[in-house]
Amino acid sequence: MISQAIFLFISGAEIGFILFIVLLVFGADKIPEIARGMGKAMRQVKDATNDIKSEITKSAEKQGIDIDITKDVRKEIDQVKDEVDEITGPIKRKF
Repeated sequence: MISQAIFLFISGAEIGFILFIVLLVFGADKIPEIARGMGKAMRQVKDATNDIKSEITKSAEKQGIDIDITKDVRKEIDQVKDEVDEITGPIKRKF
């Protein structure tokens, strides 16, 4: 399911065909260099994203802003679950 989302619903045969075309265009000796370059680029983007996140976090902490809203959201979700369980509890027991 995740792989379908990543490849935008491209099937295995289509991926194989794309790889075959890349092999024909660039040749077998260039593919490792291309993959290495793409890996480095992806790593740089990931590092830059992490740096930006850490700067935002530091800035928010200095200003006293609570950036961890996930605790609040989790608490609200748990409260709703408890309320639903209270309402549906008697119904579930009857069945």
